[in-house]
Amino acid sequence: MQVEQGDLAAALTSYQASLAIRHRLAKADPGNASWQRDLSISHDRIGDAQRAQGDLASALTSYQASLAIRDRLAKADPGNTGWQRDLSISHGRFGNVQVEQGDLAAALTSYQASLAIRDRLAKADPGNTGWQRDLSVSHDRIGDVQRAQGDLASALTSYQASDAIAERLAKADPGNTGWQRDLSVSHDRFGDVQRAHGDLATALTSYQASHAIADRLAKADPGNAGWQRDLSVSHNNIGDVQVEQGDLAAALTSYQASLAIADRLAKADPGNTGWQRDLSVSHNNIGDVQVEQGDLAAALTSYQASLAIADRLAKADPGNAGWQRDLALSYGRVAIVDTQQGARENALAAFRQGRNIISRLARQSPINATLATDLTWFDNQIAAQEK
Repeated sequence: MQVEQGDLAAALTSYQASLAIRHRLAKADPGNASWQRDLSISHDRIGDAQRAQGDLASALTSYQASLAIRDRLAKADPGNTGWQRDLSISHGRFGNVQVEQGDLAAALTSYQASLAIRDRLAKADPGNTGWQRDLSVSHDRIGDVQRAQGDLASALTSYQASDAIAERLAKADPGNTGWQRDLSVSHDRFGDVQRAHGDLATALTSYQASHAIADRLAKADPGNAGWQRDLSVSHNNIGDVQVEQGDLAAALTSYQASLAIADRLAKADPGNTGWQRDLSVSHNNIGDVQVEQGDLAAALTSYQASLAIADRLAKADPGNAGWQRDLALSYGRVAIVDTQQGARENALAAFRQGRNIISRLARQSPINATLATDLTWFDNQIAAQEK
């Protein structure tokens, strides 16, 4: 509940209290596999909270503690598929943090270790759709890393392996909305690679295929916020391609369709920080198009709407590094428009506010490559203003 409310500090305190209890139980009875597994779950939850706070080094340490336990359980009982799957999840968590740290080679190794386990489970029980889906997810994660490394051919191969599984599952059970959604996501990933290749027309076709599924799911269950959000994201993906194609009017229409959904979700559940952030992103996307169209007054209004949301989220949870970075980047966007409008003092103040946030985050997580890049950008912008 505390995590859902965005109170990561309180959640971390609760998880640490639970860890202390589980540690005592596991220590008192080392042969009790259930106590050991519970202890690994506590380490994972602490790692999740630390990761959300941007403390990637601590998160990795927590995940390592969990992985050590799961590795022992899996080795002690190789025939226990539950222990094997837990171990694959631990490798996946490692990979997630390593991606955020910018260590793509290490992330790829972690994801491949997870894939190896899931491949064995899927081959041992081909009729187990859960194992099949896990395998599909592993191929996707590997593809994501390969794409980030610039190895688009390998990424496409990984995504094709995932898509083949998703297609089979969706066809085998057309009424299973989870499988349908997986297929939609698979189309999105194809679109991502095609877009990175510069094949915008094919990428648009892939995103439209994903959109068709997302639209069906959303219409079939209008009260399902998850399906509605997927549809909003789908509009965004299409808008992104239209921007690159230079069709700004179409892109604006797509982004406005996304904003309408995001706005409804945010109003229906004001306490849901995810919906609030989505709304902030939608305002930014619209602002970006308006800047390209030369409508700076409208762009500033859009960016300020985004900034207001980002500011509320950052103030509500000062320990959430993601919300803090969003706020910094919002200041950056507002400053860019101020610069173009000739409001130099306003621009400089906004750039400095953004830089102060990024600088603080970078000190907390010195190995975070993204933050280092952000800091350089703000420094360059400020230097340009001060000339």
